This record gives sequence, C-alpha cells and structure tokens, in this order.
Amino acid sequence: MARMPDEDRTLDWLFELGQLKRLPRTGWFRAGIDRPESVAEHNLRAAQLAYVLAYMEEHPDPELVCTIAVFHEIGETRVTDLDHVAKLYTERAEEESARDQLKGLDELGERVAELWEDCEKQRTWAGRIAKDADKLEAAIQAREYIDTGHQSAHAWIEDTKRMLETDSAKRLIEALEEKRSDSWWKRMDFEEIRG
Repeated sequence: MARMPDEDRTLDWLFELGQLKRLPRTGWFRAGIDRPESVAEHNLRAAQLAYVLAYMEEHPDPELVCTIAVFHEIGETRVTDLDHVAKLYTERAEEESARDQLKGLDELGERVAELWEDCEKQRTWAGRIAKDADKLEAAIQAREYIDTGHQSAHAWIEDTKRMLETDSAKRLIEALEEKRSDSWWKRMDFEEIRG
C-alpha cells in the first residue's frame, strides 16, 4: 500500500500551488503587455496542449504527457517566473524549490518530482512532448497578444520555432504564423449550429 501524505501537509502544498494563479508571466512585460496571463493560466493551456501533441505524435499515454505538463511550473511558486533577460543575471534554484515543496508528501511527492524532472530534463519522449507544449503555448499566447496590437510579441514565435522538437509542434507553429486568434469564432456557422 502506498504511503499517503497527511491532509495538513497536502493542503499546505495545494495552497502553495494556488500562488501560480497570482504570479504573472513576466517576460510579457518586455513586450509591453501590462497585464499578462498568470503562470496558472499558461499552465492550463500547456497541459491541454500536451495532451493534443501527445495524441498527434501517437504517444501511447497522452494522459501521462498531460500530467507532466500539469506539474511543470510548480517550482515557480517559490522562485517566481523570470524571463530570459532576468535569467542572465540571476541564479534560480527552481529544481531545489520543487523538491523542497514536495518534501513531506511521501510517495505523492516523489511521483510529482519525477514528473517535474521529466519535463525539465526531457529524459523521455513524454517529457520532450510536454516541454514542446510548454514552449508552444507561449507562442500561441504571443499570437493572441499580436492580434491585440502587441507586435513585439512576435519574437516569442520566432524563438519558439528554433526550440521545438516534435513534428506536430513544428507543424502547429508553422500554421500559427498565418492564423488569427479570433478565427475560431469568426468561422462559426451560427445557422448550422442552431439547426
């Protein structure tokens, strides 16, 4: 039988994870976005995208890839989200942060640490897909910011193109170049939907 963490410690960790809802993705400030999405908002779509990419890549366990992505930002509860410029001047201990917050969660903590590490170190196919989802989500967010007037966000799409590994993510980012973020509702046939 698995060793279960106590409820008090588990709730403390869940409250800590709630910090991600209040933590902004700071790189967008450099693109002139005054109110960027939170780390939690990024994380949700990255996890959804991880499932989609895993499906497109024909990974046998898309749920695992999604779960890896769900936990990929947990270290930021303690070290915050730093953009690439800030990282040039700061040594961030995200791995130490993730491991410390998982102490006392017994086997649950060990399992989540493995998932986190798989994304960060990309040791497996699942981890590489989850990392691509993390990167591609930022490019999709950039497209949304571009479409609302923040042209400097285009740099995120260009940077992401060079970092992607999976064929599916590469195909999606190529299609993203010609796509507008509002096309999904503008193409709806309301007469057909209403029947």
